[in-house]
Amino acid sequence: MAAALPLAVLLLLLLGPVGGGHAEPPRDTLREELVITPLPSGDVAATFQFRTRWDSDLQREEGERITLEKDNCHLLVSHYRLFPKALGQLISKYSLRELHLSFTQGFWRTRYWGPPFLQAPSGAELWVWFQDTVTDVDKSWKELSNVLSGIFCASLNFIDSTNTVTPTASFKPLGLANGTDHSFLRYAVLPREVVCTENLTPWKKLLPCSSKAGLSVLLKADRLFHTSYHSQAVHIRPVCRNTRCTSISWELRQTLSVVYDAFVTGQGKKDWSLFRMFSRTLTEPCPLASESRVYVDITSYHQDNETLEVSPPPTTTYQDVTLGTLKTYAVYDLLDTAVINNSRNLNLQLKWKSPPATGALNRGLVFAEAPPVPFLYAQRYVSGYGLHNGELNTLLYNTHPYRAFPVLVLDTVPWYLRLYVHTLTITAKGKENKPSYVHYQPAQDRLQPHLLEMLIQLPPNSATKVSIQFERALLKWTEYTPDPNHGFYVSPSVLSALVPSVVAAKPVDWEESPLFKSLYPVSDSSSYFVRLYTEPLLVNLPTPDFSMPYNVICLTCTVVAVCYGSFYNLLTRTFHIEEPSTGGLAKWLANLIRRARGVPPL
Repeated sequence: MAAALPLAVLLLLLLGPVGGGHAEPPRDTLREELVITPLPSGDVAATFQFRTRWDSDLQREEGERITLEKDNCHLLVSHYRLFPKALGQLISKYSLRELHLSFTQGFWRTRYWGPPFLQAPSGAELWVWFQDTVTDVDKSWKELSNVLSGIFCASLNFIDSTNTVTPTASFKPLGLANGTDHSFLRYAVLPREVVCTENLTPWKKLLPCSSKAGLSVLLKADRLFHTSYHSQAVHIRPVCRNTRCTSISWELRQTLSVVYDAFVTGQGKKDWSLFRMFSRTLTEPCPLASESRVYVDITSYHQDNETLEVSPPPTTTYQDVTLGTLKTYAVYDLLDTAVINNSRNLNLQLKWKSPPATGALNRGLVFAEAPPVPFLYAQRYVSGYGLHNGELNTLLYNTHPYRAFPVLVLDTVPWYLRLYVHTLTITAKGKENKPSYVHYQPAQDRLQPHLLEMLIQLPPNSATKVSIQFERALLKWTEYTPDPNHGFYVSPSVLSALVPSVVAAKPVDWEESPLFKSLYPVSDSSSYFVRLYTEPLLVNLPTPDFSMPYNVICLTCTVVAVCYGSFYNLLTRTFHIEEPSTGGLAKWLANLIRRARGVPPL
């Protein structure tokens, strides 16, 4: 009887009030959206965003759970409903403040596609802010990367001190931040990481509806990876629960961006549809989502020659300044029963309508005018000849006709490329352009990479060139990759800037605005924040002839086999003296013939 009483109390606490009591409202919400953007190059970009917001303080509740366990009362304080339990336990165990992880295949071409909502470098990128209560940040960083490697089936366990840096200004917290002590920040990139379906499957399992309902039914692997660009990311950060920010909520934002080649996918036509891109259509919203919408960018880049026609016609439209440009979106609310027809099927279609006398435009071959050029884009390349010295070059383009703005550049260079910092030159319009802030952390062989951060003022309508010379190191033969002649990857440069806006943005409620506008909230209405990445570099190093061991082994084995066989025969062969035999009939006949010929007998 005494043992049954605590069990009954525990069941009452877990089940909550019974009879006459009111059930506690859910503390977590889910919003999902899909943004479809026809790009100036003729391609089509699709950006999925799933936001799970949990009104809970994981660190505090984890501490309460530990205290209750010490009191021999095993109560589960944190109840996971929509928020993934695996990620919630990571936040509690490793005292995370923010976590940002991305897997990208391909390169976002800012010059031809325009600025993205959220760009990521090729390969795998991970940067984490830890709480100031963490005593050993490097140990927590190593353990966290290994756990994430298992969760997402990736090679994040290869993150170590040789590719990890601590930026001082480039990566600020995107959520709430009580302090900016950068000793609790870690950043790493694996540009060689290959993204495939084994990374997409665990990413989809983190969604509350998985890939069974809602927008996630479009996430078909064979169609998503048959694209020019594919990027999936996970962003975890704390946000304010109310306007006065008296309490904290945790936000999990899962994003996925793909770029379809419209001419390949559409069989030579610029028209597209959901079924043509994803080979599936929308049938029903996710029952756990409080908001499920599809936004189609119907802003025409060529208004004088072509117009966009969307079917079925949208019930509402949304117009706002996005990435510095005034754009119009057709909005489809999946929670509205009128959007999905009686056949429970929504297949959005977009067609380009051209005037009859437009020549090649009718065949979808060329555009009438050049697409708009973004105000900021960059390129990176390696120059030089031979396998001893080289030069890293980065070109930063500011296409604004009269405004200059600063850009924060972050370069992470492996230790086997030994930089000559005294050769750093920054030129713009034929003149030297001195940076206003420089932070350099030299590399240590086999321990840490180079870290270079610079704040550069870009003049209007200019191309700024940043170059630095380096020397290639000779590695140990055990440090080369299985394909050393393929080359070694160098992480891309990271550009962070407040880019001038074409149209002044109005202050909006970030909670009510679309998800693609609320990741980088900027208070200045005349500019918007953008983070861009250059191409990853492929550098050749002095490589020994790894075929020589094979040749030596073959020659040695041949010589050893011949010599060993001969010596073995000589040492083990037994020689016998053959005694002459008496002969027989044949010998008698031979001697008879020899006598007749006068020859001595045998």
